[in-house]
Amino acid sequence: MGTFLFLSICTFLVCLSCCFSSDSSSNDLSCKLGRQFHLNGLHMPGDLILGGLFEVHFTSVFPELTFTSEPTKITCQGFDPSAFRHAMTMAFAIHEINENPNLLPNLTLGYSLYDNCATLVVGFSAAMSLFNGQDEEFLLQENCSGRPPVLGIVGDTFSTFTIATSDVISLFRLPIVSYYATCLCLSDRRRFPSFFRTIPSDGFQVHAMLQILKRFGWTWVGLLISDDDYGHHVAQSFQSELHHSIGGCLAYLEMLPWGEHPVEVKRIVGLMKKSTARVVIVFAHQIHMIQLMEEVVNQNATGLQWMASEAWTSANVLQTPRFMPYLRGTLGIAIRRGEIPGLRDFLLQIRPHGTIDSENSMVKQFWEHTFQCRFAPPPVEWMEAGGALCTGEEDLQTVETAFLDVSNLRPEYNIYKAVYALVYALDEMLQCEPGRGPFSEHGCASLQQLEPWQLMYYLEKVNFTTSFGDQVSFDKNGDALPIYDVMNWVWLPDGKIEVRNVGVVKKTTLNTEELTINEEKIFWNFKELPQSVCSESCPPGTRMVRRKGQPLCCFDCVPCSEGKISNQTDSVECLTCPEDFWSSRQNDHCVPKKIEFLSYHEPLGICLTAASLLGTFICSIVFAIFTYHRSTPVVRANNSELSFLILVSLKLCFLCSLLFIGQPQLWTCQLRHAVFGISFVLCVSCILVKTMVVLAVFKSSKPGGGANLKWFGSVQQRGTVLGLTCVQAIVCTVWIISASPTPYANTRYHNDKIIYECVVGSTIGFAVLLGYISLLAIISFLLAFLARNLPDNFNEAKFITFSMLIFCAVWVAFVPAYVNSPGKYADAVEVFAILASSFGLLVALFGPKCYIILLKPEKNTRKAIMGRDIKR
Repeated sequence: MGTFLFLSICTFLVCLSCCFSSDSSSNDLSCKLGRQFHLNGLHMPGDLILGGLFEVHFTSVFPELTFTSEPTKITCQGFDPSAFRHAMTMAFAIHEINENPNLLPNLTLGYSLYDNCATLVVGFSAAMSLFNGQDEEFLLQENCSGRPPVLGIVGDTFSTFTIATSDVISLFRLPIVSYYATCLCLSDRRRFPSFFRTIPSDGFQVHAMLQILKRFGWTWVGLLISDDDYGHHVAQSFQSELHHSIGGCLAYLEMLPWGEHPVEVKRIVGLMKKSTARVVIVFAHQIHMIQLMEEVVNQNATGLQWMASEAWTSANVLQTPRFMPYLRGTLGIAIRRGEIPGLRDFLLQIRPHGTIDSENSMVKQFWEHTFQCRFAPPPVEWMEAGGALCTGEEDLQTVETAFLDVSNLRPEYNIYKAVYALVYALDEMLQCEPGRGPFSEHGCASLQQLEPWQLMYYLEKVNFTTSFGDQVSFDKNGDALPIYDVMNWVWLPDGKIEVRNVGVVKKTTLNTEELTINEEKIFWNFKELPQSVCSESCPPGTRMVRRKGQPLCCFDCVPCSEGKISNQTDSVECLTCPEDFWSSRQNDHCVPKKIEFLSYHEPLGICLTAASLLGTFICSIVFAIFTYHRSTPVVRANNSELSFLILVSLKLCFLCSLLFIGQPQLWTCQLRHAVFGISFVLCVSCILVKTMVVLAVFKSSKPGGGANLKWFGSVQQRGTVLGLTCVQAIVCTVWIISASPTPYANTRYHNDKIIYECVVGSTIGFAVLLGYISLLAIISFLLAFLARNLPDNFNEAKFITFSMLIFCAVWVAFVPAYVNSPGKYADAVEVFAILASSFGLLVALFGPKCYIILLKPEKNTRKAIMGRDIKR
């Protein structure tokens, strides 16, 4: 870039080496051209002149620069008919404008078009000639004012040429509207304030590529670039946008070298074959693609989906039977194709001695190239070789030439828009009304004293629509609304090759990018849409974990842990579910946690409920039997009142177990242990009193033992039972008042469940309750055990001993089982203990009596019970 700038400045100094002096024959100041260039050009006079720079020849021979006044002769070589059509498109646009009465009325627009010969120095010299003019001397007005030779320049072809030209011309704010320079650097408004363009910049070209990648889900791609400014700028932009825009990344980035480097190209193709990326994007020139494809054919690198930049999307040289087995299905972006009505008719009217000035050398060169002839006087060697003379009357319709092919107007359409943009700005400027203008004191620009920056003001505000329907306007960086055609390479069955338009990508006035593509028209080089991803997308329920040392889009999908979910594809992290929710089986959404408690509807709850009701029913049956046989000795023995009280308490014990089943409520939590504790104390205290009575009765039968009975009368028995029960009632009351049991949603046992349970509130209260019951039970057991061998035909102490043994065994086993049972199973264990101990007491205490009452009535007599001589 430094070489280009140095060369530009040197040429600029040569071109502007004019001096202000006092002429010997006049006192007027004049400017003399220090050096004159003989450039290949095409001109048409007019009231206003627009300049143009085109690549009509492939190369040039440029003499060594000297600081003399001798004219510099530049020889261009390699005529390009298609590029000449570009120049003639500008000429056509100006002719069309001159015929339009609504644009620049009463003014004639002319042009000066130059050939840059694909050489920087020639292009820069041509630009300076447009800016300064080619007059050898011109007079300056006293205020050194006046409009420049051209009001604007359409061009240049190459970004590098345009950068060099704009670096100088932008200092004077002369508008330059390029139709082909795509370098993103030209959007720098501080460096290039007067630069505009009708072709999208490389920045949008990258965005267009990314839109296509996003459309087809290609996130793992290879990038090949040319080793020049074009490729380097594209690579920098592409890399920074790829991951940000579509979450993609590069499998590899390689530079295609200039010149012959077969070893390097072979290495690159080998890398492409080994890579898992199926999509290859190439930002390079035709010459690079030719070298690359030769090696692709040699290595038979198949299975690749190619994406072409606009530099080679329409390259005919690549559309050959040798390359198409690999390149068919290629997707690329191309300059927007447009329709220019009347252009072909205009091209057919071109004559070297017709409407265009005969001094225009480009027309003669075109004629000689097309008809393979030479104008007089021809070179001697041409005549000696039998070459034909050009008459100027040859018919263009009789020859096949790319010059007349207007079926695919792409650069031409940009040129057409560039000319109209300048003209619309001029027209708007000339319609300015004095006193309402945009300049100082609401003034307007004067055509006689026009400053370039004044035209640039109106050019920035241009907004019009072409006959093809495309809107043309410039943003703050001088870029027109970008638009590209999406192209697809199709290899037809008959062997013909078609580059088919399958869509459009453009930026709207709302600064949004819009891709329209017809997928049904796309021809793929595969049986179906190709896939190119480093890792498949992570489905909901998983998260991405990067693979160490690999690009960002290479990752593993790890399932979310329990309690966490991801409800989107490619989630980076899993989200924790709220407290009352848990992850679904697929971990893709949160579901309410299962609510668990000992329910009446589950088998366990049903069984326990049935057992409770059965026990209650049996108690009721026994109570009825005892009531019916209340006058019999078995019932009346040892205080029948206590027996009935035991049956009532056992019935309460059976029924209190129902408080442990169902969803815990505050009242059930408060009542369950209170009713359980009081019921069991009532039952055990009655048993204790009965045991004490048995002992007292048998001790009273001994000499001197009658005094013991006075302490065990009915009143004393009732008082003892009531007193012992009241102690438990007091314990329960204090417990409920001080630290009441409450319902609690427990999530500690199971993360995916909410276990509703009753917390005891006070462990001490619960321990005192159970300890008091245990104390009474142990005392009863010990007393009954002492009385087990007392002589009696029906010694109830034996059954009390057995019942207390069952009771104590159940509750001793209850404690570790209860502590180690989580959630509802703790309640189930307690209910089981209540039922087991209740059934044990019921069967042990009342089973033998019911057996005698119902099955052995002959033993239900006083004699049988009290007689010691009856054989047992």
